[in-house]
Amino acid sequence: MESIWDAVKARIKDQIPAHCYRMWIEPVTQRPETGQRIVLQSPNAFSKKRLMAHYQDLIASEIQKVLGGPGEIVFEVVDSKGPKKKKTDLFEDPQMPLPLPPRPHNGKVLRSDFTFDQFVVGTNNDFAYSAALSLACSKSPSRPSLFLMANPGLGKSHLSQAVGHHILTHFPRERVYYVTAEDFALEMIHAFKSGTIGAFKEKYRSQCDVLLLEDIHFIGGKTRTQIELNFILESLLGVDKKIIFTSCHLPSDIPKINDKLKSRLCSSLISNIDAPDYATRLKILQQKAKSNGFEICDEILQYLATELTDDVRQLESGLSGVMAKASLLCVPLNLNLAESVVKTMVQHRKAITLEVIKRLICKQYRLSPDELVSRSRKKAVVRPRQIAMYLARKYTDATLAEIGKSFNRYHATAIHSVDLIARGIRENGQIQKQVEYLCRKLESGRF
Repeated sequence: MESIWDAVKARIKDQIPAHCYRMWIEPVTQRPETGQRIVLQSPNAFSKKRLMAHYQDLIASEIQKVLGGPGEIVFEVVDSKGPKKKKTDLFEDPQMPLPLPPRPHNGKVLRSDFTFDQFVVGTNNDFAYSAALSLACSKSPSRPSLFLMANPGLGKSHLSQAVGHHILTHFPRERVYYVTAEDFALEMIHAFKSGTIGAFKEKYRSQCDVLLLEDIHFIGGKTRTQIELNFILESLLGVDKKIIFTSCHLPSDIPKINDKLKSRLCSSLISNIDAPDYATRLKILQQKAKSNGFEICDEILQYLATELTDDVRQLESGLSGVMAKASLLCVPLNLNLAESVVKTMVQHRKAITLEVIKRLICKQYRLSPDELVSRSRKKAVVRPRQIAMYLARKYTDATLAEIGKSFNRYHATAIHSVDLIARGIRENGQIQKQVEYLCRKLESGRF
């Protein structure tokens, strides 16, 4: 009886979009039965419901054609205690160990896809790519530290981790530490409290060959952390160890950073990563589609590359959104579908301006527009102003200098406000709830 379902699947495959076939039809199997009763097994209840809602009539029609007459069809969820998979199937054998992403000697695990091979090079990032690759390949680089500066979602973390991947692969004896500045600060605080600060210093000063330090701007205002980090950097650079910093800000723009550390950061090779141009965006989409096994025509990729211009994360979100909507709704993958996804992604963003954010903040915190941009340092005014700057950075294309000017402040104040609220979202439940509420207001268009 299995041959009946194979024949039916072959006929259905030519009648529905390829992505729908792969998601809903291909995983279905047939339980051996006698007579005209055909039991089709779906991998889960959701799949069974979708199969019955959208494909039951088509399946029944094709089964009738294959059998030469009507047959009884039963849909069920496959029994998890059913037959075990063959040991020859290496991809499904539960005993087969899966490859794990490389782990540095200390810190976070490197993402398996953040390699040089997976990084799309364009005019916006070619210098940063070349600098990172050169640092990774050279045993004794002329400039052992690199400072990658870019807005979120443009690839600085990708390049930083790519260096780690390359060194761990080609120089496995090297001790690579990949850590965020926030985790570094927390680790240092814990070392002081637990009386293990000596071991902390020894680890970073003497047991580290490559330091990948993410989001260095986080240590702004953390005086003790800056002092200790400066000693560590002095020790590492004194023996030509490799260091990569990443940040959303230039060293000179990081607020409340001491002059000695600022000078140390400025002595690095500083490389900016800009937003990708159209050609690079298209290459990114093509590579992402290929690596994920998506079958998507050039027309749709070109449309996405034209409309989604913010950063790489937005491109990835648009691509996965198009594929998910087509699969879940069982509709053709075409330009109209892509347009509906993109419209949802960008329509509210285009409507959110600095003035809209100011009006919303004034309304929610009962402030006048003049109070919001005043020189007042009252907490009832300062906190809403900081949240407004954070939202402006999140939802508008205004630069930090433009945001600061809009609120009658210098751009360094805007940087401090954005970082402070971002930290508050992680650490303070009350701030998190306030910001999430305001974000929902903006994204729903209720402003």
